[in-house]
This record gives sequence, C-alpha cells and structure tokens, in this order.
Amino acid sequence: MQGHSSAKEIHHENYEISSDGESWSAEEEACVRRRLDWRLLPLLTTLYMLCFLDRWVTDNARIQGMQHDLHLIGFRFNWALTMFYIPYLLVEIPSNILLNRIGILILMLFPALIIAFGIVSIGTAFVKSFQGLCVARAFLGFAEGGTMPGMAFVMSCFYKRGELLFRVGLLASAALLSGAFGGFLATALSRIPEWGAKGSEVHTWRNIFFFEGLITVGFGVLAYFFIPKSPQDCMFLNERERWIAAERMRIEHREITSEKTELWHVKRAVFNINNVTCCMGFFFCNITAQGFSLFLPTILSALGWRATKAQLLTVPPYTVAFCFSIYIARLSDRYRKRGLFILVCTTLTLTGYSMLVSVSSANIKYVAVFFVATGALPPGPAFLSWGLNNAAGPSIRAITGGYIVSVGTCGAILATWTYISSDAPKYTRGHSINLGGQACLALVALFGIFYTRRENALRDRGGRDGRLVGLAEGQARKLGYRHPEFRYVE
Repeated sequence: MQGHSSAKEIHHENYEISSDGESWSAEEEACVRRRLDWRLLPLLTTLYMLCFLDRWVTDNARIQGMQHDLHLIGFRFNWALTMFYIPYLLVEIPSNILLNRIGILILMLFPALIIAFGIVSIGTAFVKSFQGLCVARAFLGFAEGGTMPGMAFVMSCFYKRGELLFRVGLLASAALLSGAFGGFLATALSRIPEWGAKGSEVHTWRNIFFFEGLITVGFGVLAYFFIPKSPQDCMFLNERERWIAAERMRIEHREITSEKTELWHVKRAVFNINNVTCCMGFFFCNITAQGFSLFLPTILSALGWRATKAQLLTVPPYTVAFCFSIYIARLSDRYRKRGLFILVCTTLTLTGYSMLVSVSSANIKYVAVFFVATGALPPGPAFLSWGLNNAAGPSIRAITGGYIVSVGTCGAILATWTYISSDAPKYTRGHSINLGGQACLALVALFGIFYTRRENALRDRGGRDGRLVGLAEGQARKLGYRHPEFRYVE
C-alpha cells in the first residue's frame, strides 16, 4: 500500500485513489481523522500541559517564598531559569532523529520523559540552596528537551499539511491552559499545611513542586498504554481505517516512510530558506512567549498586588489567550495561511507592550497583559507548523522540527534575562526588549510570506522544472520540498 509509486495518485472532491488503484471516500477519511483526533489530541495535549506546568510553576513558587528561602538575590533567579534551557536546547534535534529512525521510541520515549520530569519536579521540592535549584532545573531541561518538536513531528505523521496547525495549536493552547491552571494550582497547593520528616519539611512553594510532579508521574505511567507509534499501528482503528490513515499520509508527502536519516537530509533541513525564516521567527516569538510566561506572576506582583491575588490574576489572560489561539489556528488551517495570521498576532502584542511601557496605571497595565497574552503565544506553533508544512520527507521533517525549536530556544534563554529584579516595579527594559523583538518578528513573517509566494509563482511558471532533468523517479521523489510539483504553504 505504500511502495507502488509508478502511477499517479488521482485526487477528486469526494474520493481519492491511491497508486495501487484502491480508493476511499471523503466521508471515510473524515471518520478516520475524527477517530485520530479523539485518541491523539486529548493525550498529547494533557502531556504537554503537564510539561509546561513543570516548567512555569517556578515563578509561581518564587512569589510564594522560594526567593527568600533559597536566597535568590541579584541575578540568581535568572541564572536558575537559564540552566533549564541549555540542556533543553542540546537534546532537541537528536531526540527527533531518534524518533524518526526507531519508531518504537514514539511509543516509549514520551512517557519516559514525562515520568522523568515529573520526578525532577518532585525532587525540586527538597532543594535547599540556589545551587541545588540550578541542578534541578538543568535535569528538568534535559528531560523536557525534544518534547515539543517530537510531539509536532508525531502529529505530522498522522495529519496532512492543511490539518496540522490547528492541532499543533491545541498543543500550544495546552501550555496556555497550564498557565491558567498553574495560578489556581499554585494558590491551592501552597496552602497545604506543612508536612514531611524533620529537616525536610514540605510547605508553601515546596508543595507546588511536589504535588505537581506527582500528578505528572501518574499521567506518564498511563501514557505508556495509549500512545500509538504510527498510523499502521493504531489499534483503535479497524484494518481499512489503518490503511486509509497510512495511505493518505504517503500521498500527502510522496515519500519513502522507511528512509534512514543521512547527512544530506540534515543539509536540506538546515539550509532551507523557509526553515531559516521559521527559526528566526520562533526565536523572536520565544523571547516574548517564554519571558511573559516565566515572569507574569512577578510582573503582576510588582504592580502592588499580594502574592495570592497576583497568582489568581494570571488566570484570565491565559484563558482569553487559549480561546484566541484555537480560533487563530482554525482560521489559519482553513485558509492555508501562516504568515498573515502571525502578523495579526504581532499587532496585538505590539499594542500590549506599547501600553506597558507608556502607562503607569496598574489597571491599564493589566489590560495590556491581555493584549500581550493573546498576541504573543499563537505565533510559536504557527512558525513550527509553517516549517513542518513546507518540509517533505520524514527525515527532513524530523530535523526541521528540532531545528526550529532549537534556534527558538535561544530566544527563550534571552527571555530569562529580560526581567531582572533591579528593574522592578516598572520593568521598562524588559518591556522594551519585547517590543523590539515583536517588531523583528513582524519583519520575519513578511519575508516568509514574500518568499513562499514568489517560489510558488516561479514553480507555477515551470521555473523549477529543470531539477527533474536526468533524474529517475526514485531520485525525483527524494527532492522533497525542492520538487517542482511541491507547493509551499504561505
């Protein structure tokens, strides 16, 4: 069902015919897609939400007493945040290559990572010093590295290009839910009475890490029994549905699904202009998205609200951003446009940071936070989906996912230094850095739109047909996104 590519696949409005002559209807494909949605999306979304809870509760813990207990003076808190991203950055691409080379890792690696960073979170509840916190954060980054590009790669193996952003957007929305839920969770857990052995008492901020980590470990164990490793192995589908799920992806990508990753795959992924564009876009949007998420409780606390109120006030912006992200992702998939909707989001973020820099009223600043939240968080999954949409071949897609998120993580490292304690309470420098980053993000999105539109027009005119001269059919298939028949998503 996968290998025979001698005949062209025929596409019709109501049915599709594969290269071996068998067909399926649009209704059958929609049914398969729905069944995939009901099994994959709740599972991956929950796991990704827990991933971000582990990462972002640090600032919730900070204003609940961790800064005082661990003597996080000066730049120590910023260093602790930075320690997370260094190992996180180093393991992303290798993780995705392994996922592509050894399919069973899709089944086993994610639950193992979920359990690992849950255990690290539990261990963080018992740290006694700044040095211990840095070590815990580094291990957390190592465990979480590869999670987002890995999950996006898995989804790109089950969903067609026009279906991808909405579903990757749901993953990102899980991060927003973790931000909203994290405020409630931190408030509730911090009020659990002190408990534990003498000398290792667990209280206030330590409760946040301990119980959140315990929940994560539990879901990681459950995940072992529910993650499929490929469309052919989805036991919740019947035999024909599994064939449709696999065949539609083969036609979509026109690729050899069993190919091994080689050096030329890496070069194609790294030097693809569209991927470089998405990398830079993800870098700039991560400065804002990660900085906003890591420091929002601190920013709200600096406006004069006590710790508990500041925790609870983080919930509404994340809730609004969650709804907006899903809406934007749905529109982007419907119209098959990425750059245009990124520009819409950038406009909102620029408005929010302009207000934060220029006004002094705490209430108006809080309104500005809503603009920032709704505009800053959707572009990340949009850029990642944009790159995956325009990368053909499983090896190139695997490298693309890790490549984009790795470069974007450098923006997250910068984000950990945008807000420092000496700038409180106005944090003018941090807001200004984000304002500039969003302006650069808008320019990158404009370039991406221009490049993909120009390249598609050139291929429509036959300007890339020369790439097929002298190539056998198998060699032509390996061209991937460079094939004259391939069209970029704008």
